[in-house]
Amino acid sequence: MSSVSNGPPPLAEILVADFSRVLAGPLATMTLGDLGAEVIKVESPSGDETRSWSPPVDERGQATYFLAVNRNKRSVVLDLKTEEDQRLAEELAIRADVIVDNFKPGTLDRFGLGYEQLAARNPGLIHCSITGFGGRAGAHLPGYDPLVQALSGLMSVTGEADRQPMKVGVALVDVIAGLNAVVAILAALRAREGSGHGQRIEINLLQSALAALANQASAHLNAGVTPSRLGNAHPSIEPFATYATADAPLMICAGNDAQFAALAGALDAPALAADERFAMNAKRVSNRAALRAELESRLRRATAAEWTARFRSVGVPAGPVNDIAGGFALGAELGLTVIDERAGVRTPSSPLGLDGTSPQVALPPPDLDEHGEVIRAWLASASR
Repeated sequence: MSSVSNGPPPLAEILVADFSRVLAGPLATMTLGDLGAEVIKVESPSGDETRSWSPPVDERGQATYFLAVNRNKRSVVLDLKTEEDQRLAEELAIRADVIVDNFKPGTLDRFGLGYEQLAARNPGLIHCSITGFGGRAGAHLPGYDPLVQALSGLMSVTGEADRQPMKVGVALVDVIAGLNAVVAILAALRAREGSGHGQRIEINLLQSALAALANQASAHLNAGVTPSRLGNAHPSIEPFATYATADAPLMICAGNDAQFAALAGALDAPALAADERFAMNAKRVSNRAALRAELESRLRRATAAEWTARFRSVGVPAGPVNDIAGGFALGAELGLTVIDERAGVRTPSSPLGLDGTSPQVALPPPDLDEHGEVIRAWLASASR
């Protein structure tokens, strides 16, 4: 991805009022900021909860969780329990193109900041609310990512078959919901170009999780199958999992019969590809235990690195199970720009590879109320 944009940012002159906190909403607004929007992060006097979610902390003692999703923003503290700050928050909302919040449904209405209340004065406003379970019967339920992973069924297909269900190692539903929010906001901005009107957007974690179940959801909806936990194996493809080698697990993704034949040849066992039990993918899935035994008896003769090189040379997708440091190192080795550093804060670079209007990082994550004086003065001014 080019480090220098060839044109103005795609969302230049778009003002985003970020009333969200923790992960899904802040990820959405950070992404909009990366694309050039001006993002004003509105925080309570105690700040976004993730400012105190530690360890770990960086050299300044800042919680690294907060740093993850709050670059390209300016921070202002507004106490919505006070009349003066309510007025300033309302003024910000009237000037904004986009509002993002993740309060429980109805909370902002009590402060005069509900969509209908604001749209009467700002008809072009796009208001995106992110909740756990929607604004109807689930409005009262708290939307914590691990809870949604459990209730949606995601945990039921994660982990080893003979062990307890496991959550994913990152708050993946929050991440997916945040990205869904970005897609919806961009669509609403595009629609506004024609109509001149904004709209209300509702994103909830439960539907985001259900949609993200993809093939597993389709198996349930269209074949009456209730998917189960398979560890690192795939429900429909084999070999497509991690396998033991002489020193470490190796991920192998032989997605078709030709790749399996190449795998068998690289193992010096071409007869495996002709074996009636393994000749076709459906057969391999039915006989996965027998196939695993055949593969691992050979894979244990060399290291994961040695097998990776051998398999890649014949077109078989394979690689070791890296830790996170290894993942970033691989990105750098492949010539990708995977880290952005701004004012001593390092964050993963935006993955949005726009050639002509590449995402930019202009601001590090802000200190609490770092820009408060300037923003409050701007909001208090009569000019619009």
